[in-house]
Amino acid sequence: MERYRRNWTWSLLLVMSLISSKLIASEAIWLNLPSQGTKCVSEEIHNNVVVVADYVVIDEQGHAIPTVSAKVTSPYGNTLYHQENVTHGQFAFTTSEIGNYLACFWVDGNHESATLNLDWKVGIAAKDWESVAKKDHIEGVELELRKLEEIVQSVHENLLYMKNREAEMREVSEKTNARVAWFSMMSLLVCVVAAVFQVWHLKRYFQKKKLI
Repeated sequence: MERYRRNWTWSLLLVMSLISSKLIASEAIWLNLPSQGTKCVSEEIHNNVVVVADYVVIDEQGHAIPTVSAKVTSPYGNTLYHQENVTHGQFAFTTSEIGNYLACFWVDGNHESATLNLDWKVGIAAKDWESVAKKDHIEGVELELRKLEEIVQSVHENLLYMKNREAEMREVSEKTNARVAWFSMMSLLVCVVAAVFQVWHLKRYFQKKKLI
């Protein structure tokens, strides 16, 4: 029985570790930038979240690497990062606004199209777990449990955020439905009044002409 519990515990820890690595891992984004025009990447993020990103222009043809410009803006249009004539760079910030954060890239000057590799990390994925392990002197299972704790907290915050957004959307929908109902009633009332006035006017006209 004790052996079964121990095996079950290790299996559970292994599964949680795999889930943790799956959630924490980040994937790079490849952007094909045209010679003219802008390519943007956006993500909806709530406040007090760390965002870290690295980008680099990839040399695919063996020619001179074209330079690009990069600009990151907040949901309210505030510029968080702006660089021009670069082939690589990095930006990091902590969000203070809720909404879509936009990272835009475009090729400088008269250069041809370029391929850009963007490694965009948000929240737990942006955390330096090696530094945390060294600072708190933890490793192995304890480190994985710390990651899982952060993930659970992040999921809980996301659920609360989605719940609040759902409540806001429901309130907006209810207000819109009420306004549409009032508009429909007012439109119907106007149509009825116009019809009554038209009948009254025609009746007077026919009476004047002594047709009725």
